Amino acid sequence: MTLDPARLDMPLGEVIFSQRSIRRFRPDPISADDLQLILEAAVKAPSGGNRQPARFLVLNDPELIRQFGALYREAWWAKRRDENRPWTRREEIPPEDRGSASAARLADEIKDAPCIVLALSTGKGQASSVIPSVQNLLLAARALGIGSVPTTIHPQVQERVYRLLDIPPEMEFHQCIPLGYPRGRFGSTRRRGSAEVACMNRWGAPVPWAREEAALPK
Repeated sequence: MTLDPARLDMPLGEVIFSQRSIRRFRPDPISADDLQLILEAAVKAPSGGNRQPARFLVLNDPELIRQFGALYREAWWAKRRDENRPWTRREEIPPEDRGSASAARLADEIKDAPCIVLALSTGKGQASSVIPSVQNLLLAARALGIGSVPTTIHPQVQERVYRLLDIPPEMEFHQCIPLGYPRGRFGSTRRRGSAEVACMNRWGAPVPWAREEAALPK
């Protein structure tokens, strides 16, 4: 396989501003070339002291993904119980709670994803070096037209996930990222404006563009 970073030539602004959480995937497999390029982008992320503790476990075996998917679904509902949500079935989620409905559908359908990447680290307390790698992975996938969403798993199933995948106990799990070509589309997202979440020099002091942002149509 020949690594060709030029395949990630989508303008950075387009990649960032069109990236969104993709939770519905087509069954089309992701090529080894694309997976290599995505992971090479991930390992290029900054790492404190260049220690590079991030490790990635790539799942593309359908039977293994099916088994993992059953654990992921159990984990999703365990998290809802922790949050004291009253639902026990996907049909009970209020239709206006679109985020939860979409996440519940992923819990049902992740077993059919063509690829899942688990992001781990070689020891505890290394999240600050793993998260940049995950973001690089997400951006590289978007540039290739591959959808993704960062998720996690509940402690209720983590030990069984480790056993299923032969993960050494000293490895710390950080995120689960399903990958696949979208059933749907990429596009703009609804997010808070930067003036709502940023201050300048002192907490609570507005950024210079706050007034301009407030004048934009909602």
